[in-house]
Amino acid sequence: MVRMNVLADALKTLNNAEKRGKRQVLLRPCSKVTLKFLSVMQRHGYVGEFEVVDDHRAGKIIVQLNGRLNKCGVISPRFDLKLGDFDQWVSNLLPARQFGFMVLTTSYGIMDHHEAHKKHTGGKILGFFY
Repeated sequence: MVRMNVLADALKTLNNAEKRGKRQVLLRPCSKVTLKFLSVMQRHGYVGEFEVVDDHRAGKIIVQLNGRLNKCGVISPRFDLKLGDFDQWVSNLLPARQFGFMVLTTSYGIMDHHEAHKKHTGGKILGFFY
């Protein structure tokens, strides 16, 4: 079988390992988008360190979990978000206004919705975590 969405597989594996109480998880295959998504999660303290293992194929990522992640997921298809639509999407996806993050891909790179709001830019939604 061919993988349809590498990011969705990685986040589902991360979510399942967190629910089971694991301390680390192996994500494969590796992609640039997955790495950027994990770096946004790490910046906010939802996952610990992660390490990329190059196996001369698609690559693997070993992620250290810290037990703070409640849920993460992908929004498919990647809808366009204008700056004014952020509040509506936040209220639909996240449990509270001050809690959790939406991850967007913008012309300035992959970032959370607070950073996109500061840079006054919209983009396409990749996923969320809280």
